[in-house]
Amino acid sequence: MHQHIDIDIDHIIGLYRTYAHDLDRVREQQRKLLAPPTSLKAQLDDLEAEITYLLLREARPETVVEIGTFHGWSTTWLLQALKDNGTGHLYSYDIVDHVARNVPERLRTGRWTFTQGDAKENLEKIPDTADFLFIDAAHSASFARWYIQHLLPRMRPGIPVCVHDVFHGRRPLPFTEGAVVLRWLAEQENPYFTVSRAHAPETHHRLNDVKRTLALGHPLRDSKDNPMIFFTLR
Repeated sequence: MHQHIDIDIDHIIGLYRTYAHDLDRVREQQRKLLAPPTSLKAQLDDLEAEITYLLLREARPETVVEIGTFHGWSTTWLLQALKDNGTGHLYSYDIVDHVARNVPERLRTGRWTFTQGDAKENLEKIPDTADFLFIDAAHSASFARWYIQHLLPRMRPGIPVCVHDVFHGRRPLPFTEGAVVLRWLAEQENPYFTVSRAHAPETHHRLNDVKRTLALGHPLRDSKDNPMIFFTLR
């Protein structure tokens, strides 16, 4: 069983300070990936991507599962963290294979396995030894119910989990993935963390202030939307 770590603002600020030098280097590498003529489209906001990277650096997982790659922005961030850790393998799943042409050889070699297809139909291929889980796929209530009922119970308690597209507003829309997963977390009495400007503006501003003091304030991409939640699986 993993040591349980509560993900909160103080914990995340500590990780920014610990890994500031590495994060600065990775941000510049990621900036180059977005330069023309790339077809890579960045789905994650800077804060979401950076927090995911930092949690991975701290957790040093051997097995990372990513459900939903789309063009590969999140995939490259996950692989950057594994490369910097010097250990770990990423297993990614998506219905489309856009990601395959956007992940550089230096990141993918020896540490990445991509499976094209519906994750719901590939459950037996998803490692139940995962130390870290990243979900950014279908944002429907039915998809959330699927992973709550079928995927999460296969995972070990204590692992970090990232779920995208929850807080586009102050609260999630009814009948969406966000509404279902937040209700489930409340029933489990399992806390979550978000830097969503819409839901947690004070946290959002505080973290951006910390980034400026660490000379990490120059944005990689313009985004006012950062709806991801982070929690430790209980």
